[in-house]
Amino acid sequence: MIGDLSTKKMVVVDPQRDISSYLSTAKEEGMKITKVLETHFHADFLSGHLELSKATGAPIGYGDKATSEFEFEPLADHSKIVLGDHVTIEVLHTPGHTPESVSYLIHVDGKPTSVLTGDCLFVGDVGRPDLLSSAGVTSEELALQLYDSLHNVLLKLPNETIVYPGHGAGSACGKAMLDAPSTTIQEQRDFNYALRPMTPEKFVEVVTEGLASPPQYFHHTAAANRQKHSLLDESTPPPALSYDEVLKMKETDDILFMDVRDVNETAAGHLKGSVCVPLHSRFAGYAGAVAEPDQKIVIICPPSSEVETKIRLARIGFDNVVGYLTPQIEQLLVEKPELSVDFKRVSPTDFDTWKDEKDVQIVDVREVGEFTGGAVPSAVNLPLSGIRDEEKQKVLPENKGTPLVVYCKSGVRSSVAASFLGNLGYQNLSQITGGYCAWKEAQKVEE
Repeated sequence: MIGDLSTKKMVVVDPQRDISSYLSTAKEEGMKITKVLETHFHADFLSGHLELSKATGAPIGYGDKATSEFEFEPLADHSKIVLGDHVTIEVLHTPGHTPESVSYLIHVDGKPTSVLTGDCLFVGDVGRPDLLSSAGVTSEELALQLYDSLHNVLLKLPNETIVYPGHGAGSACGKAMLDAPSTTIQEQRDFNYALRPMTPEKFVEVVTEGLASPPQYFHHTAAANRQKHSLLDESTPPPALSYDEVLKMKETDDILFMDVRDVNETAAGHLKGSVCVPLHSRFAGYAGAVAEPDQKIVIICPPSSEVETKIRLARIGFDNVVGYLTPQIEQLLVEKPELSVDFKRVSPTDFDTWKDEKDVQIVDVREVGEFTGGAVPSAVNLPLSGIRDEEKQKVLPENKGTPLVVYCKSGVRSSVAASFLGNLGYQNLSQITGGYCAWKEAQKVEE
């Protein structure tokens, strides 16, 4: 949120889908939201531009290379948005991550002070240029545009300019970004691997190598950001449904149970046929890995978290939450113990001895880059981000009775993956407690 106190005008850049925090902040500060600005069509989250424009009457602004189903103000390169006597926003066309990408340079009292770079420049990284490869634009073409945007636009700014990127560590929109909210042009000039002196051709090679496959939900979310879609109701909880009511629904609809409790709770017992995606994790990305975008979802959650879960799914455009399960899952599994499944957990210190006594397949669900950097011997790699891909599933044994030992870095992704693999028919599932990090540490102790 960027505002000028002289006029009480404010803009919001790249808003999340649930907009109540923006409205309350504007009210508290006595400001009026006059524009909703977007840096590009996002693939990793469904923006709140439609919701915020509807609530405030503010027009939506995109770079003038954008096309969409809804009306927006096309923003020309170097056009200015004057908020008041002190603050002016300059639009900088910075294509590369996507063709329509822009950055917003903030001038205070006539001096450029900071820049919102969206997914063009991150702390320690740059935006990946491959997300539109299925839409007729090659990653090489976009990478060359990205090189030009970085070297001939952003790096031309004063070195002291503060950079506010669109993401931090963990986002799939880059491959090596650091977890910091801001940086400076000078710091990135000095330390960002992608900004070292190199030819455009070498830059293309550097930024396109080693990219993990984008999460499967990205295509759905990127398309939804261009479309007119239903607005989020962030206050009404989904309806309560009994297990028998859901079974009746499943006779005609594809219903997915999603259990968002803590990994320790779901490991001890969860509903047969459910996927386990802990709410207090990188929830959106993990949920998007194991659920189909248009699939109807019944959530299994702790008390009073029904609305939060619905909103967290809506942030990636998964709007088909048809209800939440009642009574609480613990009571249901006591009443119907035949519906309960659990995961075995093997300590890292006992793992080597344990696996030698069994004919097991070890499955590493980390990303390819993590796997190639070190893995448990004889493990196959099936990244969680691509676990719904039938081609990638071919690394799994055909015999569904084969015991699978699933692990990730620390234990969260493996819990999500194990529940999904159980739904594929693999019922003999185990996890390494603490994941690869704990296993690696145990090897050091033994040495």
